[in-house]
Order: sequence, then structure tokens, then C-alpha cells
Amino acid sequence: MYHAIQMLRLIWRVSPGSLWISLQGALELREAPAYTLVTMSQFSEEESNVARHYNEAFFDAELARLPQECPVELAVTQRWLRRVAKTGDIAAEIGVGGAHYTEFLARLGCRLHLVDISERLLDAAVEKLRRAGLEDRIAGRYHTSGANLQGLASESVDLVLLLGPLYHLRSLRERQRSVQESARVLRRGGTLLAAGINRLSYLRDLFRMDPTAVSQRVAFHQQYLRDGQLDPEHAPPIGCAHLTTATEFETLFEGKFEKVAFLGVESFTTSWQKTFSTLPIRDAELWLDLVEETGQTPDGLGQSDHFLFVGRKL
Repeated sequence: MYHAIQMLRLIWRVSPGSLWISLQGALELREAPAYTLVTMSQFSEEESNVARHYNEAFFDAELARLPQECPVELAVTQRWLRRVAKTGDIAAEIGVGGAHYTEFLARLGCRLHLVDISERLLDAAVEKLRRAGLEDRIAGRYHTSGANLQGLASESVDLVLLLGPLYHLRSLRERQRSVQESARVLRRGGTLLAAGINRLSYLRDLFRMDPTAVSQRVAFHQQYLRDGQLDPEHAPPIGCAHLTTATEFETLFEGKFEKVAFLGVESFTTSWQKTFSTLPIRDAELWLDLVEETGQTPDGLGQSDHFLFVGRKL
């Protein structure tokens, strides 16, 4: 009953040219796409702030971030997707971002449930697949939080990508709930790829870009080292966020997932990722081999911006 009150959910599977009903007071008849549509009726203030951040201030940057600024992160994550995903798999991408992994999985032959708190990013992801002739790979579009996947049935997907929500869910309870929801929708033996951001990356970037700000942030930095919480005042590019430690992040998945791999996806390349885009294919692949090997060591994890957990549902 609670979720019936909290969510106006449209969960019909329809075919092109058919009609769907929107629960917005009076009933409306519209053309429907051939996939499930779910919209959460109410977001918390913090969820709304995150959605606004990606709908407005960071929308264009998010579309370009991976290929332009973080090509090693993109390439290492795609390597893992290629290892675990297969044609015919059903995947839930919780946090579509710039839809780079969306298109990658669609081209591998996966069916995709697209989930994001930003309606504008969802629209962009759908449009990207449409332009690529891959719109038929969409199984559902969900404008909802990564901690609330009520529109997705239990044990209905083979693969979950959680490559963004865990660094925008600032309370431990919400992060745990997001992991629980990911486990719920996965079939037994299904695979989770989850990302977190290294807590030290904020300090490194502040030291690089505005080192004199440290004198105004002494108290904030002591608190930040304890809880990893960021806000738009102190970190405008990411806004409301939680940055983690390797130990804290890995602990999130205990009891629900068997670890396949845990690595820092950038390792020693963190501040020089753009060099990767200039390399011949053979050299690039050899460097990626080294990144993956070192990224699974404490030293490589410590140097990385992003942690990647790959796990199999128990």
C-alpha cells in the first residue's frame, strides 16, 4: 500500500502504435513505445537536488565525461562488461549517465532496463539508442531512485550496473538499500558491477585547483575524512555526494555477492587518462592489461579515482 501511495507507476508492456494510460488525474490516451514506463511520483529534497544537478548544471559534461575526460575508466569498465554480458541477457542500468555503457550493452545484444533520477539523461539515453537503430533493445524506462526499484520484478535480470548511484546516495541506509534492491532484481548467479569514488580524489583535486582554500575548510575537511560527505558549496562539479574508502565500499556487498573482482579502474593513469586516447590499439590494450593488474593491488586502488566491484549474486 505504501508504494501504491508513493508512486504513480505505469507498468504496462505495450506494442508500437498501441495506447497507454497516464495516471495524472484525468485519463489521457497517447502513443506508447514498446517498453515499460515507470515514473516515481515523489522524490526527497536531496534526490531532487541530484536530479536538478544532472538535468541542468552537469548535463552536457556528463554526456562527454567518459570518452573525453576518463577514457581509461570507460575502457576498463567495458572490458568487464564484455566478460560478463552475453547476447540475450537482460540488464538493468541503474544510473545511465551519458549512455556510453547503454549503447555498448545494446550492441552486445542485451535488453536494457534504463533507470535514472535525471529525466533528461533518460531521454538522452533513449534518443541515443534510437539514433543508433537500437531502440528495440530497451525493455523499460524508469525515472526513479537507485534505492527504489519497485518497477522491476524480483529475479528478472541477468546483469545490474550500479555505476553512479552509490556516490550520490549519502546515507549508509540508502546505499545499503540500493545494493539490496540490485540483489533483489538479479537472478541467482547474476552479475553486479558497482562503482564508488575514492575519498582522496576530492582532496587531490582541491590541492591541484584551489590549494589556498584549505585554510577556510579545516573543520569541513576533518568531518569529510570521517564521513565522506560532499555538497554543492564545497564540490560544485559533483554536488551532493558520498565519497568512500576501499574498505567501506567493499563491505557494502558482503553477504549478498561473491566477489569476482575489486579494482581501481584508473590505477596509475588517474591524472593522465587523456593520453590513453592518443595510443595505437595494441599499445592501448597492453596499457589496459597493466592498469587492471595493478588496479587490483592496494597501491593501484589508492591511486584510482573510481573503485569497481564485480560480484555474483549468492
